Amino acid sequence: MSLLWSPPVYVKAKRPGIRHGVSHVEGAAEELMAWNTKGPRWTKAVQSCVDAFEGRVSPQEVREAFEAAAKEASVYLSPE
Repeated sequence: MSLLWSPPVYVKAKRPGIRHGVSHVEGAAEELMAWNTKGPRWTKAVQSCVDAFEGRVSPQEVREAFEAAAKEASVYLSPE
């Protein structure tokens, strides 16, 4: 099962002014673990990643949860 999605979700990178496009479950999980803000949408996104690795949800569901968590953490960047 492919764990990729399209289009990518863009988030702020650690370096100012740099955009990072996330387009797969593994990348989303890595990003989520690095964030300081860990609210309810973060928790849902992390669980979605685990569920995708175990084949219970689609990558698109992870994408939606990851995007919501990015917005909650104020790291989301609109695709431009």
